[in-house]
Amino acid sequence: MKKSITVIYALIFVSFGISNAWALPACPSSGYFNNCFGTYIFSSAGKYYGDKYVGEFKDDKMHGQGTYTYANGDKYEGENKDGKMHGQGTYTYANGDKYVGEHKNGKRTGQGTLTYGSHGDKYVGDFKNYKRTGQGTYYYDNGDKYVGGFKDGNRTG
Repeated sequence: MKKSITVIYALIFVSFGISNAWALPACPSSGYFNNCFGTYIFSSAGKYYGDKYVGEFKDDKMHGQGTYTYANGDKYEGENKDGKMHGQGTYTYANGDKYVGEHKNGKRTGQGTLTYGSHGDKYVGDFKNYKRTGQGTYYYDNGDKYVGGFKDGNRTG
């Protein structure tokens, strides 16, 4: 019975998330994007050239759920606030690394899991400004693991 209730809650959550996004009107083809769902492709030469965002907007900024695909092959799927990654999300790097967890003001900060695709190691724990900081567990692909403190990306124990 407990399994059935969990499935029902999951369906309600997924349905609410989908219907909530659909409740937003489509963004205009140009101009100011506010309280809408749409696609923005950075076509002007510069730092963001070739990047693409599909998701929710507020006050002409990424705000809410969305997917940001970078020209270099990186991809972020998750929550945004005031134009920055903020909340839960998944950042997949072009090199195969993957971070699943919290973001704050555009940075990997909070609880998360970083899996290194290039060598198979994995870290589960605290992050601050992209670096392993606080308590965590580092799993090496050879089966070894370290459990303890980290500061500025380095082990402290």
